[in-house]
Amino acid sequence: MEVLLALVIGVLAASGIWLVLRPRTFQVVMGLALLSYAVNLFIFSMGSLMIDRPPIVSPGVPANLEHYTDPMPQSLVLTAIVIGFATTALFLVVLLAARGLSGTDHVDGEQDEP
Repeated sequence: MEVLLALVIGVLAASGIWLVLRPRTFQVVMGLALLSYAVNLFIFSMGSLMIDRPPIVSPGVPANLEHYTDPMPQSLVLTAIVIGFATTALFLVVLLAARGLSGTDHVDGEQDEP
């Protein structure tokens, strides 16, 4: 399972980097979204996830990572998802405004002539 999760994170990060390096602004926005998903998945997977364990320490159980799941990475990822959604919406509004003003959707504002 760890290998599959590492492969998924790697594919998301590689796809995001590839899209960020593309010349069109929509592809850059989608690349940033994929990179944020990769980072969120990485943080979530590093949070010592346990199956069928409570996220908070139970009474009478020693308070160490062996007996509970740490809720901090889960809350950080949830916050990052909300902030990522808001910044993606802002990027799309700026993208539409820039396309309306310049008439092209290239990152540098100039379209290559064939």
